[in-house]
Amino acid sequence: MTAVFLDFGGVLSPPIEELFEDYERKTGIAPLELKWAMQQVADDLGVPMLAPVELAMITEAEWVDRMHAALLARDPSIDLSRSESAFGRQWFAGHRVNSHMSQLVSDLKARGYQVGILTNNVVEWEPYWRAMVGLDDVVDHIVDSCRVGARKPDPRIFELARQMTGLPSHECYLVDDLAENCAAAVAAGWQTVRFVDTAQAVTELEELLGRIVVAPTIRGA
Repeated sequence: MTAVFLDFGGVLSPPIEELFEDYERKTGIAPLELKWAMQQVADDLGVPMLAPVELAMITEAEWVDRMHAALLARDPSIDLSRSESAFGRQWFAGHRVNSHMSQLVSDLKARGYQVGILTNNVVEWEPYWRAMVGLDDVVDHIVDSCRVGARKPDPRIFELARQMTGLPSHECYLVDDLAENCAAAVAAGWQTVRFVDTAQAVTELEELLGRIVVAPTIRGA
């Protein structure tokens, strides 16, 4: 039995840049400013940009406090009054799942595949992203970096996911929007689809699986 894992951010969620732009509309903090602040916090801990929260090294509230402090140190006049400490609630508010990719997960499950979500995510964000996706009753596996202590592209997370399936690596597939995550999965023996857009990802997955996995109408999405 083949297992297909989908990434959350940028695959099941709206595009990441769209989320950054919407956060600017909500808070006034521009994407470049926010990314800079995220990187400052990560640099202080010697880890990749989102690892402090995606590995639960610090709480969401501490992460936001550190970002605010960095932004204020650089520009004391910056207005942070609309930026909430409950970052995830504010970040995901008003957004919806990519309905075509969500339907793909349900269709794959109905056809007998194991299905899962393999995500770098944050403890405090779980109620928001899982409610947005709405697949808790469909997926067989949720592999979340903040819960398992490893994040993509660390090879350990792919081995943990593989163990959950009980399958050999070559029977595990990943759909992810980041090249480095796909490369790491391939190095672990998985097969991958680099998500660029819905129609492209579905077509490539169809080819890999050797069958039509969704209704043709999705091709125009």
